[in-house]
Amino acid sequence: MRIVSLLPSATEIVCAIGLGEELVGVTHECDYPQEAIGKPVMTRSVHDMTTTSSRDIHRLVSDSVHGGSALYALDEAALAAAEPDLIITQELCRVCAVGYREVNAVARAIDAAITVVSLEPTSIEGIFNTITTVGAMTEAEDAAVDLVETLRRRLGAVEKRVQARRDLGGRSPRVVALEWLDPPFASGHWVPEQIRRAGGWELLGTDGEPSTQTTWDAISEVDPEMLLLMPCGFHLAETQFEWTRTRRPPGYGDLSAVRRGQVFALDGSAYFSRPGPRVIDGIELLAEIFDPDAFVDLAPFGSWAPVGS
Repeated sequence: MRIVSLLPSATEIVCAIGLGEELVGVTHECDYPQEAIGKPVMTRSVHDMTTTSSRDIHRLVSDSVHGGSALYALDEAALAAAEPDLIITQELCRVCAVGYREVNAVARAIDAAITVVSLEPTSIEGIFNTITTVGAMTEAEDAAVDLVETLRRRLGAVEKRVQARRDLGGRSPRVVALEWLDPPFASGHWVPEQIRRAGGWELLGTDGEPSTQTTWDAISEVDPEMLLLMPCGFHLAETQFEWTRTRRPPGYGDLSAVRRGQVFALDGSAYFSRPGPRVIDGIELLAEIFDPDAFVDLAPFGSWAPVGS
């Protein structure tokens, strides 16, 4: 089967179930795993955002969403040349990928026999379901089921240890996770669930719902013990750099998280933005931050770092 993935998370799923050699097209943002790098690229960003600030990126996204324009362009010639049997895309987030309807229309024009599937998870269980869906669509059901079982075992091990610590009197840290920095956005979709399963208590985010714009006044009001910086699409170094040029609001230094030295930069792109297998790595990462005595060397190398004031 010839597979085109128009989602970084789908690219990771396809490779994780052993179909990397059948992947004939990816997006310009597919940087993992290594076997996906160098595959023909089917998309490009309409705007150059390599040096653009969080505030300016937010403005571009808002203008695009409200104006009906696109952030990403589909290379129709490259897609036709790839001769795909299956194209994987989504409609969940209009700013994360080329949408299902556009892709479906292009695919129909190329060859009506092309199958286009849209992945729309909003929870951890939903992510597991997308893995088995990709397996079913690619005749790799056994590999997909094995992968999900492995991910469930890892998740269960974390949750068991979290519960054991609570039974001994441990408490959940009060957390605010920011999926964007300027303006701040509270976490959404599967991220609050990741935090909860890792042993934390997300104060502003809502399970299964999109991330929502918030304010520093709202953050100050809940006064988190930990502040997690995980901007969507940013790897760790990018998060760290963006935080250095983000203006601190009045009263920032009075937050409990800041006074306690509990502000952390995370690799949002790898472990939180993409609904694929590495969301479990993200839960393990969070568990290590929340309770470093119980979870030692569990987080992927280079996935998080404390930040100064």
